[in-house]
Amino acid sequence: MIRLSLPRWLRRLAWLLLALVVVALGILLGRAFEARGKPELMPWHRLVLAAEVHADSLPVQARWADYLAREQRLFDELRSALAAAPVSGRLRYEVDSHIGPAAAARDWNRSFESTPPAPRGGVLLLHGLTDAPYSVRGLATLYEQAGFAVIAPRLPGHGTIPSGLLDVRWQDWRAVVALAMRELRARVGPDRPLHILGYSNGGALALDYTLDALDADGDALPRPQQLVLVSPMIGLRPYAGLSRWLPLFGGIEYFEKSRWLDILPEFNPFKYNSFPVNGAVQSYLLTTRLQARLLALASSGRNQRLPPILGFQSVLDGTVSSHAVVHSLFEMLPANGSALVLFDINRASLLADMFKVDAANALDVLHDDRPQTYRVDVLGNADPATLALVERRYDAGARDAVVRPLQLAFPPEVYSLSHVALPFACDDPLYGMEPRMDEDFGIRLGTLRLRGERGALVVAADQFSRLGCNPFHAYLRERIAQTLPPPPASGAGAAPSP
Repeated sequence: MIRLSLPRWLRRLAWLLLALVVVALGILLGRAFEARGKPELMPWHRLVLAAEVHADSLPVQARWADYLAREQRLFDELRSALAAAPVSGRLRYEVDSHIGPAAAARDWNRSFESTPPAPRGGVLLLHGLTDAPYSVRGLATLYEQAGFAVIAPRLPGHGTIPSGLLDVRWQDWRAVVALAMRELRARVGPDRPLHILGYSNGGALALDYTLDALDADGDALPRPQQLVLVSPMIGLRPYAGLSRWLPLFGGIEYFEKSRWLDILPEFNPFKYNSFPVNGAVQSYLLTTRLQARLLALASSGRNQRLPPILGFQSVLDGTVSSHAVVHSLFEMLPANGSALVLFDINRASLLADMFKVDAANALDVLHDDRPQTYRVDVLGNADPATLALVERRYDAGARDAVVRPLQLAFPPEVYSLSHVALPFACDDPLYGMEPRMDEDFGIRLGTLRLRGERGALVVAADQFSRLGCNPFHAYLRERIAQTLPPPPASGAGAAPSP
């Protein structure tokens, strides 16, 4: 009886699978046709830069100086490629553009570094996806003033043109991280501490490198003694994994726009506005690998070898999963002095009654009254009637909070922080709401207050309404400064007051 029914069962299963494949292909083909309605692709969406670094083209014995020389050739190639395909206009990459650093100024799209005569330690700063080293330059000053050697690499695919992310792989980023860490160790010597600060996708790379270093033989991969993670990309939204199939038909010229999630005018001098699907896919592959490794590490008890982690996370984050930061990372940590800072929503905002239920309850989902192995600091309103801020500190193992008033307050128009806001001070010349005027990059994104009729702009107005700077940046700097070694008794090389 079983022999007779088995072939029929298999045939039904085969037909079901075939039907699912046909439906999936139909959906993807429909998305490919839909993508044809996106704005026209420009040269910076199509150009391929041959000098870009990839892991399989990076010699095993490559040095940091080799990477910088390759980067110089890359930017020379970029200038020549754009000059050969000129596009009229005033935005980035266009012939009359004033967006970007002045001719004689430092280009923060490129790697930067500094080493004092007798470094007290070293720090590697890793920027986020579609970003450039500009996003970590403000925090780099904190380490420089504390006497640390600093390296902030431009990760492959970034800082040039959006098409750089079309064929990049997360392994390319990982290779450069390892290269830079070896250089840091050589600069500070064998006995000085090494720290890694990672923002967004850079946070995932910082953790992934640390796990690699725990497994490495000898000094092949120098181990960091402290991690600082700002809006770390530990997990993405549940649907992110589906993005890998979106460009299935992208190899056909007729459907080439399906390789892009966003095709936008490029108005940011240090970040791509257009976003290829491959960028999201590589971050998804990196974060899923990372979560599996963290779980395996905790299950085996080898997580005891992890260094302390200081994390900063907005409870509302439209880019990464705040839930994953708490449950896939911090709850996997041993009692090693780690701490997580959560920035709550503004519950005294005039918009407080307009929050969606999920947004209003976001903090409760991330933090309850269970004792944790790590310290939790919640920054939020002192009470629902005031904009003044307090720190509610839950020490590791404690249920009750210690409340500390802060000399900080929510700006009345700010109802929450955002994923992109945390690393930037509000006097940042590009993203700040009250920018310094000592630098001019041709646009001040933090000061734009757009009002007008809907549908008139080539980009959605909400591109400019997302908070781009952190009103509580002084607190963030203060907490990072506490992870640095104390100054020498003589006072030389002392860490700055936050």
